[in-house]
Amino acid sequence: MNLWVVIPAYNEERSIGATLRGLAAQTDAAFTLVVVDNGSQDGTVQAVKEFAAERPALDIRIVDEPEKGTGAASDTGFRHAIAAGATHIARTDADCLPHPGWIAAVRRAFASGLEMVSGPLVPRTDEFPLRFWERRLLPAVIDIAAAFGRFRPGNQDPLYLGPYVMMPGCNIAITAGLYERAGGFPRTRIEDVHEDRALVNRVRYLTAAYGLRKDVIVYGSVRRLRAFGLVRTLGWYADHRYRPAVVDIR
Repeated sequence: MNLWVVIPAYNEERSIGATLRGLAAQTDAAFTLVVVDNGSQDGTVQAVKEFAAERPALDIRIVDEPEKGTGAASDTGFRHAIAAGATHIARTDADCLPHPGWIAAVRRAFASGLEMVSGPLVPRTDEFPLRFWERRLLPAVIDIAAAFGRFRPGNQDPLYLGPYVMMPGCNIAITAGLYERAGGFPRTRIEDVHEDRALVNRVRYLTAAYGLRKDVIVYGSVRRLRAFGLVRTLGWYADHRYRPAVVDIR
């Protein structure tokens, strides 16, 4: 299994160091990392280069994708990995912290027969002091979004081979073969299309060999929840019924 990890990044100079340290601390270090710079205007690329120089044992590549959008950047990273020989690709985001056993858990999920896997997204506690309600709220928001997704008309089609499963883009892994057969992430901006949901539905037309694993854990930022508030955050994830003036919260 030739496993690669893709991180799309836009203006993440302040956050990406923690993500890189989380990947460097994985119990299973047998992976290649590609960071896709999505037109950053800050020191994101320099931060990655400096980290790579300090950790030569970790194979880190940098790829440019000037077309703004999480879908476009992620697709570029996945296709770069596949062209370089990746058989399996995982993605996290530049404001997230993968659990130390994340890579090992992803590998176990693939070994069990899954072709696409995700798992829990739980709140980070290192960005800033979290209020009690914030610790509870992120999992609740995810659960509500997942429940809504099961009944959303766009996620229902008699041709789907399996049920809708919410797989956040910051915690997702897929085989190279299935990614190509599904057509990959749509090359879109996050404010236009939730590219992770689009990929899940593309996969559902092809196979039922996808699912969630409790040990595939990523710690996610609550900065969007803190900036938008609960109601607007739910609106954002519910087909962008809430569209903020500033999408890229930093």
